[in-house]
Amino acid sequence: MMNKILLAEDDPNLGQLLQEYLTIKGFEATLAKDGDDALSKFVLTDYDLCIFDVMMPKKDGFTLAKEVRMSDKDTPIIFLTAKAMKEDTLQGFKVGADDYMTKPFSMEELLARIQAILRRSQKQATENAVKSNTFVIGAYEFDSEKQLLFHASGQQKLTSKESELLKLLCENIGKPVSRSFALKMVWGDDTYFNARSMDVYITKLRKFFKEEPTIQIINLHGEGFKLMS
Repeated sequence: MMNKILLAEDDPNLGQLLQEYLTIKGFEATLAKDGDDALSKFVLTDYDLCIFDVMMPKKDGFTLAKEVRMSDKDTPIIFLTAKAMKEDTLQGFKVGADDYMTKPFSMEELLARIQAILRRSQKQATENAVKSNTFVIGAYEFDSEKQLLFHASGQQKLTSKESELLKLLCENIGKPVSRSFALKMVWGDDTYFNARSMDVYITKLRKFFKEEPTIQIINLHGEGFKLMS
């Protein structure tokens, strides 16, 4: 089975060149033209590795990586950049990069780094094959795989959308989750009608925690939501 790579590069010539090279080397490479396009593609497919250009329109590579890391802590990310400053390299690693390459670079070196990172990540995935899907929220316990919310007063069966939305909030407890990101991760796109639907689901989730007033899903005006316990 071919490894899937998501490539986000706004330079069409370089993007096409990289896509063709990776395809020749046996990868299934998907090209995104900017950060927004890359995030939309990321939520629809399970990729084995991401390659993000840092300087992109609509959403830069660092912002894109931060949003990817909100729902996925493990998929390796390589940054491509025209900047060679130490501060930019450090910023890349702070937002979750596994490697960082400065343009211009050798295709052979990029391939070698991809292969090395994939070996490490696949070994780690094997070691962590059983991943916990259980979250403790105050006096509640949430099993996202079974879609069940447990409390001393009883248990609540959640719908698929309720479970996916609550899992996203739990994975980022105490941190803001943007409306656009949540919509793309759970509904697939951030249309007006999906946004209205998400508001209804947020209201439902709040009702599930009525036994514990200290647990709150806070509205962040113009930004999104935050789960606090």
